[in-house]
Amino acid sequence: MATYAVLLRGVNLGGNRQLAMADLRRVLESLGYADVSTHLRSGNAIITSPDDDPDRIAAAIYDALARELGLRSAVVVRTGKELADVIAANPFPEHEEEPAKLHVAFLSAQPAPADFAALDQARFAPDEFRLGDRALYLWFPNGAGRSKLTMPALARLRVEATARNWNTVLALAAKTAG
Repeated sequence: MATYAVLLRGVNLGGNRQLAMADLRRVLESLGYADVSTHLRSGNAIITSPDDDPDRIAAAIYDALARELGLRSAVVVRTGKELADVIAANPFPEHEEEPAKLHVAFLSAQPAPADFAALDQARFAPDEFRLGDRALYLWFPNGAGRSKLTMPALARLRVEATARNWNTVLALAAKTAG
């Protein structure tokens, strides 16, 4: 059995895509996942599963949420090791002391080089971003709420993306460790 973090995009933000965490837990348990828990109210869950394919798990969760709750939200699944690797590869370690301004957009796949190149760094200044392994590290010196580097802008990558602040990344990594 492996432990996974389940990340849903865009739930419970500003009154959009409302999802009770009890409903999310119920759907996850109905799929046979064990040790189901949620973290915060923004579409983060921890599960254990004998399935060793995070993409297959994400697809099953997406289908179940759509079928049972009518919710069509991107689902990204990461192992504890993958989260630990994201933390270790942070290209902005000097900003870890401001975790509300440091985010990671978890990507469903590695974007094509041409699609990543289409995200012009200068257009989004003073915000900065760096590409990792299926992760886009985001530094928002003026806060995420003032950034032009939004999810619609990230759609240029042509992959699904869901972002979490550094505190949430650290918490999910701790919950999936071991």
